[in-house]
Amino acid sequence: MILKKLVVGPLASNCYIVGSESNKEGMIIDPGDEAEVILRNVKDLELAIKFIVLTHTHIDHIGALKEVKEATGAEVAIHADDAQALQENSVSTMFGLSYPTPLPADRLLQGGDSIDIGGLHFLVLHTPGHSPGGICLLGQGVMFSGDTLFNYGIGRYDLPGGNYSQLMNSIHTKLMTLPDGTTVYPGHGPETTIGAERQGNPFLSS
Repeated sequence: MILKKLVVGPLASNCYIVGSESNKEGMIIDPGDEAEVILRNVKDLELAIKFIVLTHTHIDHIGALKEVKEATGAEVAIHADDAQALQENSVSTMFGLSYPTPLPADRLLQGGDSIDIGGLHFLVLHTPGHSPGGICLLGQGVMFSGDTLFNYGIGRYDLPGGNYSQLMNSIHTKLMTLPDGTTVYPGHGPETTIGAERQGNPFLSS
């Protein structure tokens, strides 16, 4: 598996480029800003981007979406519960940022769906709490957690659509049931593992 992490934009969001070594199909997860940087890395990796997957619709994760979609022609995939928010900018105005409104998503996801690129398969985990349609992607021994789970932290739940009880339920029932060795690539900050978070995340202690 090809995996490239880029830290983009004023809120230091993680954008991930994931690809199949066998046929060079790829996907981009959360193109938050700096479209030119994202596209340059796609070119350097020689990937044909099949999907742009959004873990949620906050501005720091979708700011470069329109440019990246237009350049790649990839399908935009998002959970159905966040699809309408993709066309709105309530959170972007809160952060004092702006972005070109993207076109509607091409694929509406549900928990249990699969994102397939080449021979790689990623399971969609619906993890509401940070946003109603927040998702994580699980496959190949790794999980892309968006803003649900961080290295020794959890996502905010005080933004529109956020809910603390939902967030904690998502983490405990969908993420903490995974093997300790699962590597977690979050929407901000460094990677971690499920085991490290189970043992040391202060928000998850009983």
